[in-house]
Amino acid sequence: MALSPNIRGSLIMATAMAAFTINDSITKAVSAEINFGQVMLVRGLFAIVLVAALALHQRALRPLRTVMTAPVALRVVGEVGGTISFMAALTHLPLANTSAIFQALPLAITLGAALVFREPVGWRRWLAIAAGFVGMLIIVRPGIAGFNQFSLLALVSVAFCALRDLSTKKIPAQIPSLFITLLMTVTVTSAGAVILFPLGGWTPPSNHALGMLALAAVLVLIGYQCMIVALRSGDISAVAPFRYSALLWAMLLGYFMFGDKPDGMMLLGASIIVSSGLYAFYRERVRARPVAASTSGIPPDGL
Repeated sequence: MALSPNIRGSLIMATAMAAFTINDSITKAVSAEINFGQVMLVRGLFAIVLVAALALHQRALRPLRTVMTAPVALRVVGEVGGTISFMAALTHLPLANTSAIFQALPLAITLGAALVFREPVGWRRWLAIAAGFVGMLIIVRPGIAGFNQFSLLALVSVAFCALRDLSTKKIPAQIPSLFITLLMTVTVTSAGAVILFPLGGWTPPSNHALGMLALAAVLVLIGYQCMIVALRSGDISAVAPFRYSALLWAMLLGYFMFGDKPDGMMLLGASIIVSSGLYAFYRERVRARPVAASTSGIPPDGL
């Protein structure tokens, strides 16, 4: 029986989130062997080859001067800052905790759109944003025994990713998305090379680590392509909420790969964030202003 466009798009979106989360799991595992600056560098080199080949195939390459714009520069800042802070948080936090904090990214994008672009936000969505912030505080737990300072880096990464996604809305339409992706991959890979030595220098990676990082680069590219196909296959209102399946993947992989068991506070905070995000998304659809749905709303992966 043929699947409806919405069901097919939802399944593809869930697949995209699985690919992103497996990539994060691999990155976290390999970070136990080499520092995360080296992870960014090695994984990025694999990704550059893949993205450049795809851009060449789709004739998306352009002269470098075409991307010399302020929105592209802001996106570079957001991507690089988001990747570094995200990698630092991922290395030291349970996978599910990091993923749960990032479920607030669409809310942060809505907040940024209201403050920067003066897009109207009603009192219901303001309440949803406030509730999402409360959910993040429950997970981070500042000032009590369960507090982990690396949770703050996850929050910093959310802010950088909101900058990344908001600036993307202002990038001229004539610049191919794949060319922007290639530029981001090169800059993040270069950032990995810069921070490599302050983090302890180069450690010869094992063949297993190299293979895992190559797989991670492939998974990120698959995830991005699946997300694009998903959003084009069905209605955004039906497909986009399946981005939250990333949290389920993170809890499963965190348990089976690292033995992490989410505690009650994390589950409570994550539930509040997801509920707030879904409600804000619903209100955006009601008001015909799909702010969060038009952006990636996912953690940085160097692409």
